[in-house]
Amino acid sequence: MVSAYVLILTEVGKAAAVATAAAAISGVEAADDVTGPYDVIVRAQAGDIDELGRMVVARIQAIDGVDRTVTCTVVHLS
Repeated sequence: MVSAYVLILTEVGKAAAVATAAAAISGVEAADDVTGPYDVIVRAQAGDIDELGRMVVARIQAIDGVDRTVTCTVVHLS
């Protein structure tokens, strides 16, 4: 399994709707509105890196109001 945080920049006024839509996607564990340089942060889990990439590109980036995403894959350094 691969886990990642997806940082989402939304169009003005769209953060709540984007978070709600993202939360409904299979594999999304949490989708939260946040303050700071990004508007929504999603915690996602997928079977492998390719599946994660498809989730981000085909599902998350397709949500109305998403302007840009940055995917931060979780690594285990110990």
